[in-house]
Amino acid sequence: MESTVQSPLLGWLVIAAFGMLLIVTLGVVYITTSEWRDRRRRENETPR
Repeated sequence: MESTVQSPLLGWLVIAAFGMLLIVTLGVVYITTSEWRDRRRRENETPR
């Protein structure tokens, strides 16, 4: 039976990768919702 010792650096890299994935996902959600709100606002404007 072979036991492997994980490097602490590997743990930090995994945490950093998930953190960056979360940041990018939240950014995409923010841009999508802001574009949706802006488009809805433009459609509801009455021409003067």
